[in-house]
Amino acid sequence: MLSQNRLSSLYNDNTKSFRLHPMALALAVALSASHNVYAAEANAAESELPEVVVKGALTNEASTEKTGAYTARKSSSATKLDLSLRETPQSISVVTRAKMDDFKQVNINEVLANTTGVSVEKVETDRTYYMARGFDITNFQFDGMGMPFTTGNVAGDIDTAIYDRIDIVRGANGLMSATGNPSATVNFIRKRPTYQFQASTGLTLSSWNTRRLDADVSGTLNAAGTVAGRIVVAKQAGDSYLDRYSPEKTIVYGVIEANLSDATMLTLGHAHQKNDAKGGMWGALPLYFTDGSPTNYRTSTSTAADWSRWVTQDDRSFLELSHQLNSDWQIKSVLSHNKVKADSKLFYVYGTPDRKTGLGLYSYPSLYNADNSQTLFDLYATGKFSLAGRQHDLSFGLNWSKSKMNDVSHYGVGIGTALPDITNWTGNYPEPAFNASMEGSDYEDTRKTVFIASRFNLADQFKLITGVNLTKAQSTGTSYGVSSQKSARNTTPYIGVVYDLAPNTSIYASHTEIFNPQSEVDVSGRTLDPIKGKGDELGIKTELFDRKLNLSGAVFRIQQNNAAEQAGMTGTKAYYRGIDAQSQGFELEASGELSKGWNFSAGYTQLSIKDSNDKDVKTYVPRKLLRLSTTYQLPFLMQARVGASLNWQADTFRDGGEGIVIRQASYANLNLMARYDISQNLSVSANLNNVSNKKYLTSLYWDQGYYAAPRNGSVAINWKY
Repeated sequence: MLSQNRLSSLYNDNTKSFRLHPMALALAVALSASHNVYAAEANAAESELPEVVVKGALTNEASTEKTGAYTARKSSSATKLDLSLRETPQSISVVTRAKMDDFKQVNINEVLANTTGVSVEKVETDRTYYMARGFDITNFQFDGMGMPFTTGNVAGDIDTAIYDRIDIVRGANGLMSATGNPSATVNFIRKRPTYQFQASTGLTLSSWNTRRLDADVSGTLNAAGTVAGRIVVAKQAGDSYLDRYSPEKTIVYGVIEANLSDATMLTLGHAHQKNDAKGGMWGALPLYFTDGSPTNYRTSTSTAADWSRWVTQDDRSFLELSHQLNSDWQIKSVLSHNKVKADSKLFYVYGTPDRKTGLGLYSYPSLYNADNSQTLFDLYATGKFSLAGRQHDLSFGLNWSKSKMNDVSHYGVGIGTALPDITNWTGNYPEPAFNASMEGSDYEDTRKTVFIASRFNLADQFKLITGVNLTKAQSTGTSYGVSSQKSARNTTPYIGVVYDLAPNTSIYASHTEIFNPQSEVDVSGRTLDPIKGKGDELGIKTELFDRKLNLSGAVFRIQQNNAAEQAGMTGTKAYYRGIDAQSQGFELEASGELSKGWNFSAGYTQLSIKDSNDKDVKTYVPRKLLRLSTTYQLPFLMQARVGASLNWQADTFRDGGEGIVIRQASYANLNLMARYDISQNLSVSANLNNVSNKKYLTSLYWDQGYYAAPRNGSVAINWKY
């Protein structure tokens, strides 16, 4: 397959699917019980069960549920040290449960499209790249654990139902991501069990006949109150504004916590998500005609055949054991196993159409299967130590990960068949036999890392955070006829300083180095050398209103050498060249509560990206980004809340060569929301997206693209206990 469009990051196996029906039935029965029954059980539990307090056991990230907040007070996503956002010498955005619920951000694309400094490059209906500070985000973590993406992008639709919050650490994060990346690290913080019974369910009806059902139940599981569990289920199905596209997804998540003693906790969890997208696009629409003028199709235009199907499945299991050694020291070990599968029939359209006739496009059908398994282990300790009459913080540990990728592409008979003008095409291309030829991948990535990080309390107002990790990365095998063999070892240092100008205001500076092996090949088939570079950041942070509002400003400069950039095609395969790029700019961010009942988040980013010859590169990345979100509880009607979000980006362009330049003008996307609490337990809400019905391309990352969703809306009814 075309390497830039290669489906090696697709997930799912249509077989062995997790059966939802018994779980859904059990939840329906549980949630249909009356309020009085639940209240009686809760009161009985309060009178009969002793209160259990886990003294000092290593806890997970603080929950943002039920706080209604748009910020968090602490995060360990950058250093594994439990620091406030102000004390962390790096830019961090926290997307809380309240913000995701208010604006119906049910997938990671919607979350990141509203996050400071992040651009979401939707190159296809079911595959996406993410950018920050001019570079690809290649590492998603789950409770602090993860591996770089297999192919640099995410396939499928990562739902947010199971997450309490999402932390986005911008800039190189070599300490916590094994290999440094100058863009950002996205850390998904999972929901955890509560020791007081709670339940919620919601039904959402949206444009294009989309329906969504959510349910979430949590509470203690034994009489002593030492074991608690939680289960989250979500189901979404419907059509789309795109012709022939009907996405569907199922999410099931279960987690159990057992307090083995006052100081020891065992946690076991599993998350399952299946996406079944009928009529999904592989590739997208041509952006220009043979005369170089831009195309302008209907917003609903799709290149998918009527038999196209893109199915992904993601299963993630984890086992955690945490122990409080004493009042100062904790140790935690985590074992995680991820299984990502794909089973797809796809239809790619290539070529350049004639402006008058629309002819000049050709078919490229393929059947694709993939199996990507990952095993990760993390062991670390955090605590305090005394030196020179002061107390300091220390975190150290090791992690190991292995990823195995097996995929195969069965190309269809009839590649190169001329297609009609796709302006009003119905996708009626006969499904071919997929036995024309076959290619695939079989490779393994292994990474081993040891790290240490410490915060030295040099003075009451002055803190030094420093650390280092040593990583060895190895890969073996082949990918589509090209060797994936690589081996690299590197030491990545990190240093940051924080100085308190006032009790609630700090200035900081940080420096980290970048090291990241890559698997892309040059025109001769040789694997590119690892990316190397450095990142520097200088900023100021302040906390206001009893730490309910966080403000920050930062300037940054990143130098990245030998980063892969697509340079051309050899047949159906892309080849790359290593480029040196320097990104520099500044960011401003505010998040939290401006006054009682008024939540607010805002971020502005401005940057430049140039190569070693001072020439603009990555011109598809917007140089200016503005993100605004706010909700307000009406003082004259306390049950009502209204809000709006605005996302704006500057113009972008892509040089297609031979004097052809494709441009996307700057645009703003306005979304509105409203919620009314009928009672303490029942509420209704409405959301309206793309209010101005703006037509724009979702990305210029590739030389193909498609249009974003037009004006659309949803209404929901939610019940909670």
